[in-house]
Amino acid sequence: MLTTDQIVRTFLEFFRERGHELMPGGSLIPSPGDPVLFTTSGMHPLTPYLRGQPHPSGRRLTNRQRCLRTTDLDEVGDDTHLTVFEMLGSWSLGDYGGPQSLQWGYELLRPGFGIDPGRIHVTVFGGDEQVEPDHESQRTWEQLGVPVEPTTHDNWWSNGPTGLCGPDSEIFVWTGPGIPQGTPTFDDRWVEVWNHVMMRYVRHPDGSLESLPRPNIDTGLGLERLVSILQNKRSVYETDLFQPWLTLLPPLWESLDEPSLRLVSDHLRSSTVILGDGVTPSPNGRGYVLRRLIRRTLTTLRQQDPTRSLSDLPPELIDHTLDHFQQSIDPVDVRTVLLDEERKFDLLLERGRKILSNKRFGETLSEHDYRYLHDTHGLPRELIVFLGSESGR
Repeated sequence: MLTTDQIVRTFLEFFRERGHELMPGGSLIPSPGDPVLFTTSGMHPLTPYLRGQPHPSGRRLTNRQRCLRTTDLDEVGDDTHLTVFEMLGSWSLGDYGGPQSLQWGYELLRPGFGIDPGRIHVTVFGGDEQVEPDHESQRTWEQLGVPVEPTTHDNWWSNGPTGLCGPDSEIFVWTGPGIPQGTPTFDDRWVEVWNHVMMRYVRHPDGSLESLPRPNIDTGLGLERLVSILQNKRSVYETDLFQPWLTLLPPLWESLDEPSLRLVSDHLRSSTVILGDGVTPSPNGRGYVLRRLIRRTLTTLRQQDPTRSLSDLPPELIDHTLDHFQQSIDPVDVRTVLLDEERKFDLLLERGRKILSNKRFGETLSEHDYRYLHDTHGLPRELIVFLGSESGR
């Protein structure tokens, strides 16, 4: 069974052997002037070069990039979603085209990683009122003998309502038992692992599309999902990436159910990585994302046992995370911030109990109450719900 590190090396070496220069993985923090809070995909740091600026390392690139997304926060704890995750990427900046990218993708997954071809299915862009179907990608997959499902919205990649965009082709692997059934659109046991974007357009505010003077190929492969498939695990939390967490935490915090254990592991791991990239807790911006992750962790831990504390967290887990992401922050500093945030959380709980004891708040809170408590007293909904469960509200 391949380890995560072996899988990463196999991917990067595959593309280096095909003329791609290895770029260092970047921080979660975008470059100055970028309006987003965190790097959300492997292509994010390459945006100027995908728009046409020459890259100093050439026209074929590959890398491993850590990313953070909060849009899927409520899904963290299922089999595939994480807050901080890693993308393996390859890029052609006006060099080779979509068919070559797809052929290499299939070569790496099939003979390279040994995935049964019968467990692979793909989707391609089926066309809309502005752009014709991606016949080129469909022909490529048909020649490779891979089943293809055309879609419209699911296979159009865009970097927001305006900006870079284009048709894509997504590669799925069957994760269910027995013979694969259905198609990726209709059966969620087909799990997407690799997206190949044919970056051909820029969308303007009026909705019109302008062709890029130099089309590019941008691919992103979800490392954790690939690892779970290659290690034959039901979820990303059962892989070697999370093995230390799911070994040490259950005896420490007994009676945590599986979704709660996964959420706590993800949020503490993600908090460590964010701290490792130089972010500290604060009332807004990046610091608020970090604070929210820590408080969601504490809320989950305290649901069944108010005596649980982050002071019990084994230092090996912080060390393991910082080593994996190659971050140089002192683990003691990470622990100090976590415990300081726990103290602030306890003070917030105490203040929240006093506020909610006011007779203006009845048995059931309205949406107006929730907004008032958040905007006036800084109490987020999830904390109010937690305090309500304490009091039986």
